[in-house]
This record gives sequence, structure tokens and C-alpha cells, in this order.
Amino acid sequence: MVKLNHENRQEYTDYILQLLTDKNRSKFREYFLELHPTDQVEIFELLEEETRQLVYSYLTPDEMGDVFQGLEFENQKAYILEMDRAYAVEILNILPSDEAADFLGKLDDSTVKDFLGKMDKEEAQEVKELLAYPEETAGAIMTTEYVVTSVSEKVDSVMQRLRREGPNAETIYYLYVIDKNEKLVGVLSLRDLIIAQLEQQVEDIMSSQVVSVTVLTDQEEVANTIKNYDLLAVPVTDDQGRLVGIVTVDDVIDVLEDEATEDFGEISAVKGAVDLEIGALEASRKRLPWLVLLLFIGMFTARIIGSFEATLEEAAMLAFFIPLIAGMAGNTGIQSLAVVVRGLTLGKFDKDGVIHLIKRETLTGLIMGLVCGAIVALISQIITHGNLVIGFIIGVSLFCTLIVATLAGAIIPLIINRLKIDPAVASGPFITTINDILGLMIYFSIATALLQYL
Repeated sequence: MVKLNHENRQEYTDYILQLLTDKNRSKFREYFLELHPTDQVEIFELLEEETRQLVYSYLTPDEMGDVFQGLEFENQKAYILEMDRAYAVEILNILPSDEAADFLGKLDDSTVKDFLGKMDKEEAQEVKELLAYPEETAGAIMTTEYVVTSVSEKVDSVMQRLRREGPNAETIYYLYVIDKNEKLVGVLSLRDLIIAQLEQQVEDIMSSQVVSVTVLTDQEEVANTIKNYDLLAVPVTDDQGRLVGIVTVDDVIDVLEDEATEDFGEISAVKGAVDLEIGALEASRKRLPWLVLLLFIGMFTARIIGSFEATLEEAAMLAFFIPLIAGMAGNTGIQSLAVVVRGLTLGKFDKDGVIHLIKRETLTGLIMGLVCGAIVALISQIITHGNLVIGFIIGVSLFCTLIVATLAGAIIPLIINRLKIDPAVASGPFITTINDILGLMIYFSIATALLQYL
């Protein structure tokens, strides 16, 4: 298999494109099929529709299926609709059931019904069953293509059957042992199978300590299970303990990407709007609710400043440092928020973990407050021409603000998590606005208390 690198990438790509221009089918197949599927996808996405039609005629549905799996959904949707329908249906028949279900699950109902009606009955039934599971659960992302065996089967028999069924399985690194009721009773690794004696029975070499998930397990928990146990795949059972599918590590990588995107959107208060494919109107609709809510919360900032109007009249120089206090409070809160949301996602916060977190963030806030407070106090001496009281007010205010902001950024998402709400909804803008209010209250309270010394 050819792997494109920096030195040969452009030359090889240009040659394949020229073969398509010359309509040299045999040479195109020879060179294109030598490439890694990832490189095939990269070249395929360079083509115009007319040239893509040539590729469809040059590649079998099986060969095109490898390319199709590597495409982003929007391109999958666009390309499959331009293919001959019988050719497209055959690609869906060949795809792993979870891949087909994931693709069809994003299409409109009429298109899905049309494709399912033309697919092989067995394949279509498997896809329908996967589509019936709730989104973001193990059932929705699992595949039904795996190899099973029984406790009484001998190694020689399993090896022979593995040669027959292996090419159609999602993975053969694990074989799953079921009883007569299809309940999962053990797992057998390919390594243990290979080194076993041919006359041994499966029950003698299998592991009965099976790590599994259920069809309704959240996909993020499935990903953590695979990560924590260093698995290549995890079996999925129904509520009766029957084996119904497996989730493989490549599916988990997609899950982690989706979850990271979702958390990023929530932390940024743009949930659902990070997709670059949606239009400005839709993006605005998704962002505005948060902004309107924060707008009303932010009105407290204006009221706080207004309530300390007398203080500002006595020392107008205090207004100069308002953006600094508010900005530092918001930035510090965001840092703590990111740490906590990430820790919660990884399941690191039990009772002891929470206590350790609060102690650490308190100390962190103290250190950052001391350093930043001292720096701004010194800088303020230049701005205020040596006014020591102003420097003291700014330094102490920032010191207290950073401690409070650090703890707020850590504690708020923990409280929200205890309320069974996704902690990511304690978004960056939310924390920033709350800390703006707290920072200004601290700032003006200290300034008012020391006003007589100005």
C-alpha cells in the first residue's frame, strides 16, 4: 500500500488526476487502490462531479465504500445523492451496520425510508434496530457485526469459523462467548485463541470477567469504559444480559470528538452553533437566548457602578481600573471552569477529589492574587503619580477578586453537576458575568471603605 508523504504527495495526486482526465480506467484503479483510504478520500474530495461520476464507474461499491466511510457527513450526503441509486444502495449494504445507521440517521425520513426499502432485508433490519435506540447511547453507536462462540466449542472449530466470518466482522481481536440463551458469559481474545491447543474448549481459555455496557448506557460513559480498561471494543447487552452488539475504539474516537464539540459549544454559550454548515440566521437563533439572559444579568454590573456613584465622584481615577478588575475576574473564572468541567467529564471528582480541588483552587487563587495584585499595585503608582492609597485599593481588590473568581469558577459547575445538569452549561460567558459582578462589588466596597484616606 502506498502512503503519500510530503515529497511525493503532489506528484502522485497529479498523476492520478491525469489518469482520470485521460479516462485510463485500469491505471487509475492500479494507482488509486494502492493508496491508504485516508489518502483516497483526500484525492476524491478534489474532484468535480463529472470526474466523480467516472470514479463511481471505475470502482466497485465495496471499494467506494472505503472512501465513503472516510468522508464527512455533508460530503457523504452530497455524493450519495449524485450516485446511481442501485450503486448507492449497494454501498450502504456493504458498510458496517453502525456506519450505515449513523449516516441514515441524519437524513430526512423519506430518504431513509427509500434507502431502507431498497437495501438487503437483513442489512436493513439491522440498521432499523440501531436507529430505534435513543441518540448518544451505546445502542445507537454499536455495531452488530462481531464473532461469537459457545463455551463448549473447540479451538479448532472456532479458528475455522473465524476464517469464514472474520472478513465481515467489525473486529476479530475479541470473540464473545454466549450461552444457549445468547447471554454474554465470557470473552476470548484472539491472542489466547491462537496460542491455545486445538482440542481445548472455549470455556477453558476464555475470561469470565467481562466488562460490558448496556444498550442505554450514555456514549460518553462507553468511551470512558473503553479508555479506562484499555479495550479495543466493549460488548453491549440488553436488559436481559443478551449480547446485542459491540462498540469499537474507532467509534469511541468519534464520540469523544462529538462530546468535545458539544462541551466547547456549551462552555462558549454557543451550543449547536459551532457547526460551520448552518446559516447566520440559525446560528443567531442558537446564540441569542444565552446573550439575552446574560444581558439582563449584566445589568447588575451597571447598577453596582451606579450605586457607588458617590465613590466615583470622590475618586474618578477608580473608573480607570474597572475594566481591569472585571476582565481579570472573568479570565480567572474561565480557567477554573475549564479545569472542573474537564475533570467532571473524566469522572475524577469523588468526595475526596472535590475537597482536593477546592483546596488547590483556593491556594491557586491566593498565589495568582498575590502576584497580580502586587504587579497592578506597582503599575498603578506610575498611572496615579505615586498615590499609595489607590495602589493599595487596586492591589487588595484584585487579590480578593482573583480568589473569589477562582472559587466561583470551580464551585458553580460542581453545584450544577450535583443538580444533575450538564456542568458545561455553566458557560464561560455565565461565569464571566457573575465574576464581573463579584469583582466590582469587591472593588467598590474596598474603595468606599478607604475613601477617607484618598
